[in-house]
Amino acid sequence: MPKDARYWGHTRKGARAAAGVALALGATLLSGCGTDEGAAPTLTWYINPDAGGQAELAKQCSDASGGAYTIETSLLPNDAAAQREQLARRLAAGDKSMDIMSLDPPNVPEYAEPGYLAPVPDDVAERTTEGVLEGALAGAKWKDKVVAVPFWANTQILWYRKSVASAAGLDMTQPVTWDQIIEAASSQDKYIGVQGARAESMTVWVNALVASAGGKIVENPDAAADEIKLGLDTDAGKQAAEVVSTIGKEGLGGPGLPTQTENTSMIQFQGDQGSFMVNYPFVWPATNASVEEGALPASLIDDIGWALYPAMNEGEETAPPLGGINLGVGSNSQHPDLAYQAIECIVSPENQAQYFETNGNPPSNEAAYDSPGLEETFPMAPTIRDSLELAVPRPQTPYYNEISTGIQQTWTPPSDVNPDTTPAESQEFILEVLRGEKLL
Repeated sequence: MPKDARYWGHTRKGARAAAGVALALGATLLSGCGTDEGAAPTLTWYINPDAGGQAELAKQCSDASGGAYTIETSLLPNDAAAQREQLARRLAAGDKSMDIMSLDPPNVPEYAEPGYLAPVPDDVAERTTEGVLEGALAGAKWKDKVVAVPFWANTQILWYRKSVASAAGLDMTQPVTWDQIIEAASSQDKYIGVQGARAESMTVWVNALVASAGGKIVENPDAAADEIKLGLDTDAGKQAAEVVSTIGKEGLGGPGLPTQTENTSMIQFQGDQGSFMVNYPFVWPATNASVEEGALPASLIDDIGWALYPAMNEGEETAPPLGGINLGVGSNSQHPDLAYQAIECIVSPENQAQYFETNGNPPSNEAAYDSPGLEETFPMAPTIRDSLELAVPRPQTPYYNEISTGIQQTWTPPSDVNPDTTPAESQEFILEVLRGEKLL
């Protein structure tokens, strides 16, 4: 899940790799068995980097348990791909310390399919998914079954400079399309903030464009690798390529587009050339912090507006990106019942609202958006909530890594994307990788 680098923007497992990992993790596996007799069990929660919010929730829920358990956090790498790799290797090695894990939604099927996740008890699933927004719930399922518990659910919205939209004559009280913001930015000689780097953010962008055009990157996500059908070489894929190509070839993404991430596109948007940008909610607290520090003018805040992610076709609904974190329990955890008790505490609507206000990561549960004072901190909270209701996950498949990496390699740099050839070439390359005929 792309996150701000500071706080927030299917590997085949051979016997040799698993054996090496098992040796490397031997100390960890043994330490999971070393609880003093009679002492409350210690649950290990593998967390993605944030601004300290998960560690605080771990402390609060430990205290609230009345001594039933203590939660200790273990920090995963900052990079999403590195997080996935570490968790996958530990799970494959049978690590018993995998009590609670913060999981990126696209990786959930990879862990669920081989049985690496402890089943979510039916009563826990019922309680923890009540009131969860549709997009967030979709990212916690595999084969129509809840296999992880939704915690927070990120999404991109459209940020815009009010002055630029007004000068271009664009009515931002109405839904807008990619064609409209491209035309508006071009007419004002401004840049559009998108993420063009060869990274997970490119897959996020392509998936949102394809889904907004009514398509799917993977049409049969639970199929075997050699039977997967892709939807890139379609009208929806060509529409997506048209947007990426136009922004790249016409220089509308700015000179740094080929290496642009969530952070760098935000910085560009904050400058004199900013106009429109698709990005995550961290933009708001980050921009306010820079204004308070004096690094940005105070007038900038009043010039920033927000709306739903751009649509592909006028009159049709958009399909914004879905990110965030689900919580899973490893199948070899020695305390799955306690782990799910702890998870229920962590994902309570009150704790989700607290996490949003302190760390900038939006709740997956609609009830959390009614928390008093939330809109004072995040005035765009209703737009985020609406976006999460429409959000579409990236392809839910055990082979997500091959598919995502294949997209990254064939859709970058944006200026090289050709609507007439890129979707077909990208689709064939990924299928060849899945059939074992080519390497990433």
